[in-house]
Amino acid sequence: MARRADPHVQGSGSVYLPRPVSRCGASWVAEHIPSDARRFAGAIAVEHRYIYDIVVGALADGLRMR
Repeated sequence: MARRADPHVQGSGSVYLPRPVSRCGASWVAEHIPSDARRFAGAIAVEHRYIYDIVVGALADGLRMR
């Protein structure tokens, strides 16, 4: 069985929506994303200039990204 990506990232252009889809992903988000970050339908609304650092950080911590 293949591991699911976590967090799952949607979007393009100016806003991206990383959405945790497991407990591990939710824990990572709670630890690394400020609690006052803008939320949208269970995801975090992230400007395009910040998504790279979030993805690289999640990958460095062993999460899979999609």
